[in-house]
Amino acid sequence: MRTFRNRTARALGLTGAVAAAALLLAACGEDGSMSGMDHGGKTASASASASAAPSATGSFNDADVMFAQMMIPHHEQALEMAKLADGRAEDAGIKQIVAAVEQAQDPEIRKMRAWLKGWGRPESAGAGHSMAGMMSEQDMKKLADAKGKDFDRAFAELMIAHHEGAVKMAQDEQKDGANTEAKALAGEVVRAQTAEITELRKILDRLR
Repeated sequence: MRTFRNRTARALGLTGAVAAAALLLAACGEDGSMSGMDHGGKTASASASASAAPSATGSFNDADVMFAQMMIPHHEQALEMAKLADGRAEDAGIKQIVAAVEQAQDPEIRKMRAWLKGWGRPESAGAGHSMAGMMSEQDMKKLADAKGKDFDRAFAELMIAHHEGAVKMAQDEQKDGANTEAKALAGEVVRAQTAEITELRKILDRLR
């Protein structure tokens, strides 16, 4: 009787072990599928990250590269000028121009940096390249030392010259560039900054 019970117990144990093994294999299969889904998720995330990095598609030439390399520091200085307006600017029109500069030029800098990275070119154009409209250290100090209407007048005068330089650089890109996206950005720079030059001249006339 004991022998029979022992055999039955062993049989049940074996059956249980087989069932457990089957469940384990099924679980492994499910885990494998889930792991595949996880890997797929990671791959998808990686692909999404890669596609999320903005880069100018299509062919490009030296003019496109130079446009990005020179416009980045040009935009950076415009942003420095705009930051000086905080606590110094008085005229509502100047404050609106400052907001427009900050809203447009920071994203454009990020876009151009991504282009250069995608093209495998350095961010800096190197020595020997001059950028039209760039302010000198003396100009920036003059702006930083001014306040109220004096700041507004100085800002308008300096930003007109700065924008005129950017427009000239952008027009050169429109004429000589090859990359569609870079030329489109150049067109936007010409449109937006030409309009801002017009507004700044009106403000300057009002402040004189």
